[in-house]
Parts: sequence; structure tokens; C-alpha cells
Amino acid sequence: MTGIRLTAPAPGWAIDADVVVVGSGVAGLTAALRCAAAGLDTVVVTKARLDDGSTRWAQGGIAAALGEGDTPEQHLDDTLVAGAGLCDEEAVRTLVTEGPDAVRRLITTGAHFDTTDSGDIALTREGGHHRRRIAHAGGDATGAEISRALVEAVREATLHTIENALVLDLLTDAEGRTAGVSLHVMGEGQHDGVGAVRAPSVVLATGGMGQVFSATTNPSVSTGDGVALALRAGAEVSDLEFVQFHPTVLFLGADSEGQQPLVSEAVRGEGAHLVDADGVRFMLGQHELAELAPRDIVAKGITRRMHEKGAEHMYLDARHFGAAMWEQRFPTILAACRSHGIDPVTEPIPVAPAAHYASGGVRTDLRGRTTVPGLYACGEVACTGVHGANRLASNSLLEGLVFAERIAADIAEVRPPRTEPAESSRAVGDLVPLLAPETRTAIQRTMTRGAGVLRSADSLAAAVEELETLHREAAAEADGAKAVVPGVDAWEATNLLLVSRVLVAAAREREETRGCHWREDRPDRDDAHGRRHLVVRIAPDRTPVVHRTETAAFPPVRPSD
Repeated sequence: MTGIRLTAPAPGWAIDADVVVVGSGVAGLTAALRCAAAGLDTVVVTKARLDDGSTRWAQGGIAAALGEGDTPEQHLDDTLVAGAGLCDEEAVRTLVTEGPDAVRRLITTGAHFDTTDSGDIALTREGGHHRRRIAHAGGDATGAEISRALVEAVREATLHTIENALVLDLLTDAEGRTAGVSLHVMGEGQHDGVGAVRAPSVVLATGGMGQVFSATTNPSVSTGDGVALALRAGAEVSDLEFVQFHPTVLFLGADSEGQQPLVSEAVRGEGAHLVDADGVRFMLGQHELAELAPRDIVAKGITRRMHEKGAEHMYLDARHFGAAMWEQRFPTILAACRSHGIDPVTEPIPVAPAAHYASGGVRTDLRGRTTVPGLYACGEVACTGVHGANRLASNSLLEGLVFAERIAADIAEVRPPRTEPAESSRAVGDLVPLLAPETRTAIQRTMTRGAGVLRSADSLAAAVEELETLHREAAAEADGAKAVVPGVDAWEATNLLLVSRVLVAAAREREETRGCHWREDRPDRDDAHGRRHLVVRIAPDRTPVVHRTETAAFPPVRPSD
């Protein structure tokens, strides 16, 4: 345990439970429903409303070997190829073999997927998949449908939920085991101010950290809160350098910041072409799957062509779909494009890569356990080893589903007793100085310049210096008249800085190009030294400590395993 925690008031209220799940996407709500079904007193804490997480924004679908002729083994092969030599094969095998039944249980829970005329689940293809194995709903509104079904199930089960609550730090008992979380409930929540949910099992399902970059497909709540909490609690994170930039995000201008509209990979799966301003299909010849190559390859192809042409974006041409197909298959994307003055039926869509998904996160085993006893993680906040250096399209929802069920099974089997959180000394040296809310923009621009799609030793060194300057300035001002007042915006900015510092530390250490980590100065993949995981923890002085594993396999999360 580090003893490090955010500067915040002491909890003024508390409730008790067996399990607290932080997050309300597919991973969090699945874990909560399974825990509650096992008779565990379960509380769900979520940062906004129950249906406001990243799951709701997922367009393409959920990948599983559900189609005729498809097998888990073929799904495994595609996942391993996309992961560029860093997937944990046992974790991938778990995902693809347990995935089909997990999807069927999701359907039993109430999710409605699109079907064919014969009543079978309709399946499409996306990048990196050699088979049509992507189940979708509402054409391109899969995440919204899954979120609807799970939220409805949670409400029917009358689970205790706390909405509009930002989780702050992990509570631990005298033995260093998990004893709950502290959190701040915002104006519309059920409690006022900082409080605590005391529970011997905490499941982090807080989603991604796309807001560390200026332009991202992630919602504004995706500020890396779960990864930051885990780091402060002493947990290890891994592979944080592998941030997937989605190749086809609607280009709204070079200065556009915040959440950007996604143009799903399924559009390419149905036959759309990537072209430059002259109409040339530049992905032909770059990969056997052309536009349907794994995302890192397509993002690099687009970026290279942009540099060659001196252009700010490329185009996705799907005019040949016709109006009826656009309206039936991709109504959400069609509406988003038209709201920005672009009609895909009659003109190509301007697209450019933007930060989309964190393939790394809090390191877990196959039961979702982290290196802190009683703390679990699943979904985008976790690093299970499934994604390796680059997530295969539509494996994210499946990973959240499968590993959430595994976590619930482990908690139900262990049923750890409730213990009292240890009294905190709240020593000033342990408190993380808060950043001013306006620092958020500076962090995002630093990360976009220094650790975006293209990275180099020079760009990363510049990012380190800028981030460390922000860190030092916050520390210098913490005791003076300029000390930042605790609040949601300050806590989010402080979390973003911690996550950014760790990401850049790992990216500097990985001196090769692999998966979605692209080093301009190290363009080749180095399997002799690079097929290793980078595990990071935070030292008591709050500096990132990077450790390289000895093999491509993860070490156990528990010394006795």
C-alpha cells in the first residue's frame, strides 16, 4: 500500500455492503447483477447516470463465434494476430470459449440483437476478423441496447445504486485488504458530499481514459479515475502505452476537442472504402484485408497518407450503400454526420484517427483479481492480457461481459468477511496536491502532441517535462494561498495527470513499434526484447516505477499463485 490519496474532506457518511461495483457499463452492471443473484449485498456507484458510460456509445457490436462455420479457435487466431505478440493466450482462450454463452445470457437478460429473416442473429465483419461474427443491435446502436437491457435488469432487481458519484480512493483495513471506497456524490445524487461505501470486495469497472487526449471518442466522464485510484492504492497497471486510436472518427476540424463522433468499423465491414482527396484507395496493397486490417494498421495507413498529402484528414466513401441502407443499417452515424453538415449518401465522410480505447489498464488475473487483495477490475479499466498491443474490433464488450461473470463467481465463492477501514492518519505528505481544473486542457494538448498516434523519443521527452512541470507546480502551491479547493473538476484533472505520467513513462520505455504504439524513431518491431509487458506502479514519492517482465507471460497477481 502506498498511503497516497487525493486531497479531499473525510467521509461524512457511510453505508455497508458485501460488494461495491464502480461503473455502470456492460462490465459493471453484469458484475453487479451476478453478485446480487448470488445473494451478495451489492451497491453500484456510477459517475453520472446509470446509462451514461462508454458502453452506450459502442456502435459496431459484440464479437463472438455465433455464426455457422465459425469457431472459438478462429476467433482466438484473429485476436492473437491483432494483439501483435503480447496477448495472454489463456486469457484469449477464456474469452472466445466462454463468450458465445455469455452473449446468450445477455440476450436472456433482455438485450435484443438484430436478426436475419430466418430469425438468426445477424452478423457482420469488422477489421481483423476473417469471419462475420459481430452481433449488433439497432443497426449501429449496439451499446445503447445492451446498456438499456442491463439498466432495466438492475432496476428490476432493485439494486442499491448511487448515481452522480465520483469515486475517490480505496479504503483498506489494518491488514491492507480492501474495505470499500470513498466517493463524492454530486448535486443530484442520494447523499451530499464525500462519503464511503464500506465493502470487502470492490470491482472497478470505470471504463477508459480517452480524455487524456484532446480528441477522443470517449465521453467526458472517461478521465481514468479507476486506473488512478488503483495506482494510489498500490496496484500494478500494465501495457498503458497501448492506446488504440480509432481510424475513422468524424473530422470536425483541426482544433476540435473533446468527444468526437465515431464512424463505426462496421461501415467498412459492409464495404465502405478509405480514399484520399483524389479518390485513391490507399489501403490496397498495405494489408491483405485492406480497409479491414487491424485498427493500428489502418490508423497508421491514414496517418501516413495524411502526411504524404499534407492533409488534415482522409475520406470514407460509402455513397454506393444508397439511402435505404444508410437509414436501416447505420441510422445513428447517418444522423451524426448530417448534424454536422455531411450527408454520407451523397458525399464521402471526412475522417481522422482519434483516441478510442485503452488496451492496457489495472493488471488482473483470469478471475479479475488485481495485486491488491479484494480489489477487482474488469472492462476497459483492466488489463486481462486479452488485447495485447492492440484490441481486436468488438472484443471490448465481450471482455467486459465474460470477465465480469468470472469476478462475480470468485467473490461469491470467497465471500470475504467485512472489516473496518483503518483510520487514516491523513499525513500531508500522503495527500496528492490537486490541479486547477483549467489544467485539464494543458494535459490533453501535451499528450496529443507528445504521445498521440505518432511518438518519438523527443516527443515523449517533451511530454514528460511538461507533465512533471505541472506536477511540481501543483505540489509547490499545495500549502500556499493558491491551493486548489477540492472538487470534481480538480479531482478529474489530478487523475488525468497521474494516468498521463504513467502512460508516457511506459511509452518511453517501449523503444519499438508494436500494435498501436507507433515510435517514429523505432519503426521496427523488436521481438527479442519487446515481447514483454511493462508493469508500472507508483512509488511512495508518487513517481512511476516501470518494470519489464521476463517473458511475454504475466507474473501472478498473488505471490502464492
